[in-house]
Amino acid sequence: MRKPSPPSIFASRPLHGLSPELLRAARWIEAHPREVALHSMRECARRAGLAPATLSRLSQALGFQGFEAIKHLCQESFSAQAGYAGRAEVLQASARHDKDWLALLNEAQHANSASVGGLNQAAQIEAAADAMLKARRVYFLGLRASHGLALHLHYTYGLLAPNGILVQGLGGTLEDQVGDMGPGDLLVVTASASYTRQTVEAAVRARGQGASVVALTDSALSPIARQATHTLLFRTHSPSFFHSMVGALALTEALAAAVAVRGGRKVLAHLQARQERLDSEGAYWDERGDRAMGSHAHSSRKQRS
Repeated sequence: MRKPSPPSIFASRPLHGLSPELLRAARWIEAHPREVALHSMRECARRAGLAPATLSRLSQALGFQGFEAIKHLCQESFSAQAGYAGRAEVLQASARHDKDWLALLNEAQHANSASVGGLNQAAQIEAAADAMLKARRVYFLGLRASHGLALHLHYTYGLLAPNGILVQGLGGTLEDQVGDMGPGDLLVVTASASYTRQTVEAAVRARGQGASVVALTDSALSPIARQATHTLLFRTHSPSFFHSMVGALALTEALAAAVAVRGGRKVLAHLQARQERLDSEGAYWDERGDRAMGSHAHSSRKQRS
């Protein structure tokens, strides 16, 4: 099967009316997005057989603030076509030319976290929390990069309620766990592009068996959102080789907090019982444990001597 051609870099910027020299520059950029994504304007001009000023004039003629805006479009186009390796190559090139790459990454991460409040109303998050509290069983599913999110949400929800189940698929049992879902159950599923096939199929099957679905995802058009009773959104933009999971993590924390807010005395009682059990088991380190270990180590040294 022939690989589809990448979209035009200047699809939204008509090229008619440009001088022959500027049109030649635009055509070279569209034909060489990788070179533009990875190299400076001066190097691109050299490779294209053009003067650097020509690329600057092209940027102005098309309404861009500068050549860096065109470079950004090429980086997005090249990354989309080349996948993770292409994004990593863009990251390496950016780091060579801009030592503030970490600041750019942090900026994107902050924006992704802030997007939770911009993309979701508090009432939407609270409605999803209410559905979790009313469900017979709440299943948590996330595969590949989303598995850590599902694990974290399952753990924090387990502090508040006893009916959470982590869908893991150990030993090839994923279909068995999904097959147990039915009316009265709720599947909380997390996924972002590129969407894991098994995740999508699990959401479709759960909904077909009568379970409700809460989708935590990056687009209202994502395949798991199509199955969802409740859809909560997060952003994944990142200048790194892999999409950012910071926004998704912020969303899982908001959902767990909403369960605590909406759960009333029942949630408080379960949380108190869990806390007392953890304390009785000595689950967390404290100064008494530190002193006890120090005393044990001193006793061991004394015996050896």
